[in-house]
Amino acid sequence: MRAARERKGEFIGHGFSQKNMQKVADERDDIRRTSGAIREVTGRNPRGWLGPGLTETWETPDLLAEEGYDYVCDWVLDDQPTVLKTRAKPIVNLPYTQECNDVAMMLIQHHKASEYHDRACDQFDQLYADARHSARVMALVLHPYIMGAPHRLKYVRSALAHIRKQPGAVFWTGEQILDWYLAQRA
Repeated sequence: MRAARERKGEFIGHGFSQKNMQKVADERDDIRRTSGAIREVTGRNPRGWLGPGLTETWETPDLLAEEGYDYVCDWVLDDQPTVLKTRAKPIVNLPYTQECNDVAMMLIQHHKASEYHDRACDQFDQLYADARHSARVMALVLHPYIMGAPHRLKYVRSALAHIRKQPGAVFWTGEQILDWYLAQRA
């Protein structure tokens, strides 16, 4: 946590109990406890949420908005932010992917490590071409215990180098993407 704070990383909610949200006894309490733990470490409330295993109940977006969250990443549906209506206020869904997700590729589909590089570069190249007329968001889902393994790390580094070479490509946190998106809508 200290290293993430020093690098100005963003802490987002991911469930206090790490259970499927449908199996959490009190979803609002779980969200509040998650927020409290993050606030204790960072000194501020989290703005974003990614449910454990991308799970939600019918009430999750409403509860997140009511508890002060500004965005969610659970809806794997597009490469641009989407506004979701809730009881309290709109909440923005930021793009997230299963296609460039190391859990899916390495642990479920059992691909070679080089598949991460190939998919990330191919995904980026297409989105970069699509972004000529309107911005696109590309999520790279990485878990240190998976793609951070010594035999896989070079593929992540290579994909990031490929992306960094392109003019106009930026590496932003969820809240940076959200703030940019909201400023464009204004």
